[in-house]
Amino acid sequence: MRRVTMLLVVPVLGIALVVTAGALLAPWRDRAPVSRDTARDTDPIAAAQRRLQRLPGDWNTWAELGLAYVQRARVTGDQADYPRAEQALGRSLEIRRNDNAVALAGLGALAAARHDFPAALRHGRAALAVDPYRAAALGVVADALTELGRYDEAFRTVQRMVDLRPDAASYARASYTWELRGDVGRATDAMRRALDAAAEPADRAFARRHLGELAFGTGDLGTAATHFTEGLRLLPGDPPLRTGLARVRAARGDTGAAIAEFRAVLTAVPEPAYVAELGDLLTAGGDPVAGAAEHARARAAWAAEAATGHPPEADPVLFAADHRDPAALDAARRLYTRQPGIAGADAMGWALRAAGRPAEALRHADQALKLGTRSALAHYHRGMILADLRRTADARAELETALRLNPYFSTRHAPIARATLASLGR
Repeated sequence: MRRVTMLLVVPVLGIALVVTAGALLAPWRDRAPVSRDTARDTDPIAAAQRRLQRLPGDWNTWAELGLAYVQRARVTGDQADYPRAEQALGRSLEIRRNDNAVALAGLGALAAARHDFPAALRHGRAALAVDPYRAAALGVVADALTELGRYDEAFRTVQRMVDLRPDAASYARASYTWELRGDVGRATDAMRRALDAAAEPADRAFARRHLGELAFGTGDLGTAATHFTEGLRLLPGDPPLRTGLARVRAARGDTGAAIAEFRAVLTAVPEPAYVAELGDLLTAGGDPVAGAAEHARARAAWAAEAATGHPPEADPVLFAADHRDPAALDAARRLYTRQPGIAGADAMGWALRAAGRPAEALRHADQALKLGTRSALAHYHRGMILADLRRTADARAELETALRLNPYFSTRHAPIARATLASLGR
């Protein structure tokens, strides 16, 4: 499934700052880091700091600085910025304790970034109590509700956000609500509206990236390649766009070019999910030893993150279940407790299947598809669980659905889906 990171646009010293409100609206894929050089080029932190040197009591700029730190942590993956964000937002509230919706919304974005979605919801609602018309706070609330699996409330909040401010941030969230409900056409239309409304090149590149991922999710490689390429013209070197184009190349059979692209990206951004995907590509390309080495690197990087208190995410849980790691189920439980929505349910089901408990796994796989999400990976997971339960006809239907939705959905799992279908017969 596709992991989406949504937009939360707030004005920062006249600059449109795109702040992601959690790792968030993001159930299906890795975080979306960019290189530190790219982040520095678009980072408004220095401008905020210069202004605060002149106006140290400017509570609004302190709040904006906190939001900027949240954004930088999100795009670089450096969690050291989160305490800086907390300090700046706290300073804003010290100066202006009451009626400070900007800082409260910032605390909500920070809590979501740390995967504390109940706290994100609480802060977002506190911001709305101060300013019911603050679109950024509506975004925080919508994102938190989505990750908590409270979809009806989340969708109503997104609609309110669109009604209040039909801009790139609200259209991007609207796109995701349609994607969750399985309406890829409306999801694409809403993301095109986000593209049209985006004022900054980085925001337009964001929309291009997700339009490319929507197209790739349906197996439309040509359209996906076009969007990824256009996005890279707007934001050269952006790792998510580059890896999107690499996946298209792999799907077209050019595994060597895809491997080279992933290696190049990883020199700038050592993201564990990209390392794991490189391992899959190397294995598929006929070098299982090199693939296993990359898988070991990814495993070690995720273990290091966990040792620092980083909350569980879907990617490492699914990876652990893929490799039959005995720790996968415990990690899945912790993820599902924090995020009892589609992402957590899918990971929980896959980990239960890896633990040899397919009957329990099926209940979670059903939950992951309850909204009608057209995810090839989720259908594949459900199909393999059904195969374990010897429900042959149902398993065939699910695996055929996965491959019909996107024959290229996973370098690792698409071949397994085909082989399993062949073994099940007709």
